[in-house]
Amino acid sequence: MRSLTRRRFVYFSAAGIFAPSVLRAQGKYPERTIKFVVPFAPGGVYDAFARPFAEKVKPWLGNVVIENVGGAGGAIGAAQVARAAPDGYTMLLGGGGPNIIIPAAAKKLNYDAQKDLDPVCINTLNGLGISVHPSMPVKTLAELIDYLKKNTGKYSYGSAGTGSATHLGAELFKSLTGISDLPHVPYKGSGQSLIDLVSGQIKLSFPNITGQVLALHNQDKIRILAMTTQQRMRGAPNIPTAEEAGLKNMIALNFTGLVVPAGTPRAIVDVIANASREVMKMPDFRAYLIESGIEPSDDDTPEKARRFLDEERARWVPVIRAINLQLG
Repeated sequence: MRSLTRRRFVYFSAAGIFAPSVLRAQGKYPERTIKFVVPFAPGGVYDAFARPFAEKVKPWLGNVVIENVGGAGGAIGAAQVARAAPDGYTMLLGGGGPNIIIPAAAKKLNYDAQKDLDPVCINTLNGLGISVHPSMPVKTLAELIDYLKKNTGKYSYGSAGTGSATHLGAELFKSLTGISDLPHVPYKGSGQSLIDLVSGQIKLSFPNITGQVLALHNQDKIRILAMTTQQRMRGAPNIPTAEEAGLKNMIALNFTGLVVPAGTPRAIVDVIANASREVMKMPDFRAYLIESGIEPSDDDTPEKARRFLDEERARWVPVIRAINLQLG
């Protein structure tokens, strides 16, 4: 793993030694277009947040241009931001893949998520839905666990791919329930796994909660037994959390948050965080997120965001090590 910290230390030692004058030399921030790197291909959940956010934030940050840099589970886009100048004009829409899972599981990685990237805020949270095909003779999470234990080895679960949140969430479920004989069927993305859950090709899955997934549940095409969030989701208040349903510590969160290159001046970080906070307070934007199955987050300062990321690392690194997950 190659860290960029040494390069930044040299840069700031040589040029940033006069730190009090850095912001004055830069003038009023922002003065030009900001590049907002989304580390996945267009059209996904990240885009669903990033594009309306970029429009909403213009009164505070000016022109914000989305650049989709997909590949390697988000690592390519994250590495691009890690290498960028720490001046506030390049930021990343971070998440579980580029900030937690890939850094813990990758054999080789050309950035250090903790040293080369600084969190600004966490914008959104959503969970997984512990979901079954309606033909499964279970109506609650407790019934599912009991049924799987009585029918050991007869079922498998589908995921959006090896190393995805849906994969790790299911492995956490297995470890907490003691159900070891539940094979993993990885798909190339969430779309096909969801199609096969609806058709009954697979009977069990842990999809990321989206508006589409909630609609399928409401149409009785799939049955969501429990959410892996800490509280009930505002977009689905009738579905209990897994902890409410009796499975303690079954928490698996997807999140997005703004991240900048390490060493970005705190004054600039605060401008970005304040701008994000204003957008996240907008009733229409919050309603849009909730309708999309996405929970707005209140971890809106760098300190809160860093604590959140530390908690997520503590949750997932043991799971990744337990299943010996290696990516790349």
